[in-house]
Amino acid sequence: MTEYGIHASHEQVHPSDLLAAVRAAEAAGFTAAMCSDHFSPWSERQGQSAFAWSWLGAALQATTLPFGVVNAPGQRYHPAIIAQAIGTLGAMFPGRFWAALGTGEASNEHITGGGWPRKDVRAARLRECVDVIRALLAGEEVTHDGLVTVDRARLWTRPPEPPALLGAAVSVENARWCAGWADGLITVNAPADRLRAIVRAYRDAGGRGPLCLQVHLSWAPDPREAARIAYDQWRSNVFAPPVCWDLELTDHFDEVARDVPFERVADVVDVSADLDEHTRRLAGYAELGFDQIYLHHVGQSLDAFVEAFGDKVLPRLR
Repeated sequence: MTEYGIHASHEQVHPSDLLAAVRAAEAAGFTAAMCSDHFSPWSERQGQSAFAWSWLGAALQATTLPFGVVNAPGQRYHPAIIAQAIGTLGAMFPGRFWAALGTGEASNEHITGGGWPRKDVRAARLRECVDVIRALLAGEEVTHDGLVTVDRARLWTRPPEPPALLGAAVSVENARWCAGWADGLITVNAPADRLRAIVRAYRDAGGRGPLCLQVHLSWAPDPREAARIAYDQWRSNVFAPPVCWDLELTDHFDEVARDVPFERVADVVDVSADLDEHTRRLAGYAELGFDQIYLHHVGQSLDAFVEAFGDKVLPRLR
């Protein structure tokens, strides 16, 4: 049976409010949670970007939910530091934490001042990071010289079982590549044919573990309000790679999004005031084979969304 969780968007909501939201979500019937790990939002209007790893410790302590995070090791983060963060949360909350690893976005990584590598270099760097993180979580002393450098690193605090390392992919090609190293796959909502192709590519290439989906949605009792929320908060997020990978500042995103029509937002956000419609869409994603679906209401106020979906949507999906 598909598990339904909540996505906590650090780029949009103050961390204290996010903590209250995930506690409310657990009480409302959500059974899992995940969060983003960014240094910057995509728009001035979103207005937040707290440090995910600090928040995760609080969220895991404040709930009994399993949590995951999407992270990009290799530039802003040294892989040994990410291994230590994963190992610590795994040791404190066994069986309740996973990390999905991706190649990152310039909007977060440019802060190091080291330049933004080509996509093929970023992919090769991520693959090295995965091997370093796995070796450290297995208790090995690691020295590595490549696109990342590690000198005699060892983790002294480790969990009984290493947390799962998922691959983050939004294309068929990346899904196929992730199958070579990942313990599962996470992607974002897209048309059914595209999602079906991503799932098939991962599984046909030998991909193991759970298939996870983050669903961007906007709901309000008034359809005009649901549309307003989606357009205000998510029109800077409609751009396909490489644009979304390579822009650096919120000013850049807001400028290119200045004249985005609502129809483009509706292509990437499930916008509806009808809870039955949201239920049908979520059930359709589950039918594609996703084991875990994380609901991301793109608004900055989550109380009404949590209450409505906990009361009317989740019971019908189950």
